[in-house]
Amino acid sequence: MNLALWIAAGLLAVVALGGGFTKMFVPAEKLAASPGGGWTGDIGAGFVKTLGALEFLAAAGLVLPAVLGIAPVLVPVTALCWILLMIGAAITHGRRGEPAFVVVNLVYLAVAVFIAWGRFGPWSFTG
Repeated sequence: MNLALWIAAGLLAVVALGGGFTKMFVPAEKLAASPGGGWTGDIGAGFVKTLGALEFLAAAGLVLPAVLGIAPVLVPVTALCWILLMIGAAITHGRRGEPAFVVVNLVYLAVAVFIAWGRFGPWSFTG
């Protein structure tokens, strides 16, 4: 199970890096025109970049604390934060009538729940 938790955290970190990179470096017009990116046209570019920065931090928080052995409790804490982010994303895509993106957000949320459950519970780094 420990291996499955590492894989899940690694995959979610890659997703977070991809999302963070997109939100930070893709021009706002291009992002708003992309599938699932229409919501970015409704809010300020600064907010989008802030979300991108948070996703970069999430990518780091899902892996680095455990790899470095420095405050590994941050791994499940980051997973909890990702859960909140995915709830917001699912609501946003749901309001926009984008059910496929809601499903994607719920899958990412489920992976984060798995990580939080495992790392706070039976496979914590402190045990």
